Amino acid sequence: MTSTPTSTPTRPGGAAPAGVSEGTGRIGESPSRPDGTLKVTGEFAYASDLWMDDMIWGVTLRSPHPHARIRSVSIGAALAVPGVYAVLTSDDVPGHNAFGLEFDDQPVLARDVVRYQGEPVAIVAADHPEVARQAAKQIVVDYEVLPAVTDGRDAMQPLAPKVHERGNLLRHLKIRKGEGRFEAPVVVRLDFEVGMQDQAFLGPESGLAVPAEDGGVDLFVATQWLHVDQRQICLALALPPEKVRLTLSGVGGAFGGREDLSIHVHACLLALHTGKPVKMVYNREESFFGHVHRHPADMRYEFGADQDGRLRYAKADIVFDGGAYASSTTAVVGNGGTMGLGPYNIPDVQVDCYGVYTNNPPCGAMRGFGCVQTAFAHEALMDELADRLGLDRVAIRQLNGMREGDQNITGQVIDSAAPVAELLQVVRDLPMPAERSPDDELDLRSMPGGVSNTTHGEGVRRGVGYAVTYKNVGFSEGFDDYSTARVRIQVTAGEPIVTVHTAAAEVGQGLVTIQQQIARTELGVDRVVVQTSDTQVGSAGSTSASRQTYVTGGAVKAACEAVRHRVLELAERLTGQPAQGLSLVGGKVVAASGEVLVPLVDLLGEQAVEDTVEWRHRPTSTLDPETGQGDAHVQFAFSAHRAVVDVDVELGLVKVVALDTAQDVGRALNPQAVIGQIQGGSAQGMGLALMEEVLVQDGQVRNPSFTDYLIPTILDMPPMQIRVLEYADPHAPYGVRGVGEPPTISSGPAVAAAIRAATGRPLRRVPVRPEHITGT
Repeated sequence: MTSTPTSTPTRPGGAAPAGVSEGTGRIGESPSRPDGTLKVTGEFAYASDLWMDDMIWGVTLRSPHPHARIRSVSIGAALAVPGVYAVLTSDDVPGHNAFGLEFDDQPVLARDVVRYQGEPVAIVAADHPEVARQAAKQIVVDYEVLPAVTDGRDAMQPLAPKVHERGNLLRHLKIRKGEGRFEAPVVVRLDFEVGMQDQAFLGPESGLAVPAEDGGVDLFVATQWLHVDQRQICLALALPPEKVRLTLSGVGGAFGGREDLSIHVHACLLALHTGKPVKMVYNREESFFGHVHRHPADMRYEFGADQDGRLRYAKADIVFDGGAYASSTTAVVGNGGTMGLGPYNIPDVQVDCYGVYTNNPPCGAMRGFGCVQTAFAHEALMDELADRLGLDRVAIRQLNGMREGDQNITGQVIDSAAPVAELLQVVRDLPMPAERSPDDELDLRSMPGGVSNTTHGEGVRRGVGYAVTYKNVGFSEGFDDYSTARVRIQVTAGEPIVTVHTAAAEVGQGLVTIQQQIARTELGVDRVVVQTSDTQVGSAGSTSASRQTYVTGGAVKAACEAVRHRVLELAERLTGQPAQGLSLVGGKVVAASGEVLVPLVDLLGEQAVEDTVEWRHRPTSTLDPETGQGDAHVQFAFSAHRAVVDVDVELGLVKVVALDTAQDVGRALNPQAVIGQIQGGSAQGMGLALMEEVLVQDGQVRNPSFTDYLIPTILDMPPMQIRVLEYADPHAPYGVRGVGEPPTISSGPAVAAAIRAATGRPLRRVPVRPEHITGT
């Protein structure tokens, strides 16, 4: 038996809870999003808007050091501050003082050692957020600063300081394919570095924990994975799942950064300790310390080819800096390693991919998940190979590109469309942006440097770059990847209404709309309500890996089919016509002839039909530990980009003039949403190529603000020509293919390639900075 909270949090402005909505539109259409108007008018309720009249506020005290021993923590002065309700340290964690997605290696509150700048040491609850912040400053922590290791390759050395007692190596993935023949007439090599990117979601970490009468707690939180959050919170609080209930609140973007815990356990600890609802909201600076980032990568690549450009072999040595705690580093290594040579046929392969601990900020999931970093390296090397051989850069990719039926580097057969050559041809054939004529009226916004008036065209060179990449969809390497959906149909106020309930997190991608579209398509009913996601229904897995439309969409489809089967059985008993010849259309039961047999209102009466389905995609397998061979992934998604840039080679400033793309999406269930995902993903990839980097020096973050951490704005984004290919995957619901991550992977390398083409410089690091271009 579960208990409801003593009271329910309110949302300002009378806005509906995130995830509850109605509308029209079926599969293949682009209905209005139920949250769209609320968001553009500022009425949508995000987690930071949650409110209860008697709530208090929680804040976190964080370590200023990347590595230090905690000698003592003194909280007396903080407790003496008027308005303070509680000050908690590691001694107050009732359960397991550790959490983590794959390894429980991260303390809820640091006890003996801090391993990165920003690690939580204590938490404070007070009647006002400013009182809590001032009280936290009164906590005295005596630190003994320890040597820190802040470089991924250095961390692998035998004498490097150990971040954890187990050592600094989290995972080494070895992939060996072919006969081991690593010789070729033409050999090209490069080293490439990718900096640390932040997800830069606009809504900071936030939530509200409410103590319940049964001794448990209700947490309303912005997250990506409710049930894994619940598991970790239960271990820390020493409470069973039925006493830790999570409800999704409005999420202001995620991109992987909400897959790990942030305020979750801290807010619950304070709520249970004080007996009062506790709200926690990070400011922007704290947000940079409060979530994982994209892994920096150091990569060494070598390709060998024949004189005609056909690849003979490839070698790659890849190091992902996981920071102080594991998060999802081992899975990132799996993705980065298995996908790390691109969508190409390569007979002989040697890949060594490492994930390591350092005393840098923890790194974990971010859109593209390991494939983004390696794409910069393999696409730069393909360009170098083409130039060495005097071949066209697009043609050499088409020559080596995968096709359906080919094997990737782990020996897995690509058993659905792999249109590498076609995608490249599509983007190549798109119209190019017009060259600027000296007679054209000058618009400074079209120049590198924009309205800062740094150039009127002098010193500006144009470059064009291409990239083609692929990404696995869903969880891999034998993970039990499933989702649960509960669907109910009943008559309310004289019309049939379908209710869909899952634990899938709507983080802005449009999942609520997709669930409605599926229900309308399968059950022939216009009015569909998607309940707020929570842990009162089975797990839906994480909103990551481009998987929710595939997996939760599959679960909703299967649950709707089960409900439809039972409804048509009722119709068979009423009409005497076999259920297999009946269908649901427009709220009515219709015979194969098109004859309307009975309205659902009359058929159902006062009864409801409900079913819950746990749905899985086909299984994947683990990789052989010595060769890395195996069918690790369930699906692959392919994309290509062409970037056109203008570069002021004297000042090192870049203007992206066009960023055109083609992507195979399987089937576009919501065409407008597909376009939106491609645009947004392309912006993030372009951002990494040009400007986005969390600057970490000796373990210290130097730019934890949107003043100094730059992200593309509407003035930076160029026009995009987008072409969507729809080669349905026969193994997926509706033939769908994951959409969200591929554009982030191929866009950045295309931009980097275009800058290289304009400048003639090799540019072996991203983001590309002005000094890289000018050589100063």
